[in-house]
Amino acid sequence: MRLIPALDIIKGSCVRLTQGDYARQKTYSLSPLDQALYYADLGFRYLHFVDLDGARMKRPVNLNILECLAAKTDLYIDAGGGINSLADARSFFDAGATQINIGSLAIRKPESFISILETFGADKIILSADTRFSKIAVNAWQDISEITLTDFIQNYRDKSISYFTITDIQRDGMMAGPNIELYRSINAQFNIKLLASGGIRSMQDICDCEDAGCEAVIIGKALLESRIPEDKLTDYVEKENNTLS
Repeated sequence: MRLIPALDIIKGSCVRLTQGDYARQKTYSLSPLDQALYYADLGFRYLHFVDLDGARMKRPVNLNILECLAAKTDLYIDAGGGINSLADARSFFDAGATQINIGSLAIRKPESFISILETFGADKIILSADTRFSKIAVNAWQDISEITLTDFIQNYRDKSISYFTITDIQRDGMMAGPNIELYRSINAQFNIKLLASGGIRSMQDICDCEDAGCEAVIIGKALLESRIPEDKLTDYVEKENNTLS
């Protein structure tokens, strides 16, 4: 299972939101580049990049930071936030993203999402299934749709999407552990590559996600605040890299 550090960006800084609430923001001192270089030094090969300004403004805002990270590290970056058109998607790839994360667009403008899917291919797209009370959240998590998580996954799994980032918003930033029952249930129902996100706080949580069948775990606050011992992380990442080599 892959471990993927997360960098969420507002106004050029690394931040974390609590339960997706922009009013509950914590800003961290290291620059995005310094944080990414630190993760690379620990042996991580992947990075999850979220343009939170872009997500709120519905257009890419921090592409210059993505471009810098891609140019100055060897990390494979999946990036999202503010992708609302084919041109937006192309701008993320041009800035150095290996894959792009898309969520709200797949609900608000499915025809635009399908155009992106057909242009770049399913392996380049990660569909963000952000959920609260089993419903899909949109517009930077500010609104809850009437679409259920399972219907959302089924609809786009039928269109050849295999990568899904599933975030339980109620757990995101809370350091209360991931929703393992949700991940077990989804993996039992669907043959997908599930990237678990939200609430990861310990090596036990990581192992629980692996046991639940997750393909990857995205870790934000726990890494930014050094909640997980470095030696445990490096041991796990080294084994992961040897497996993927």
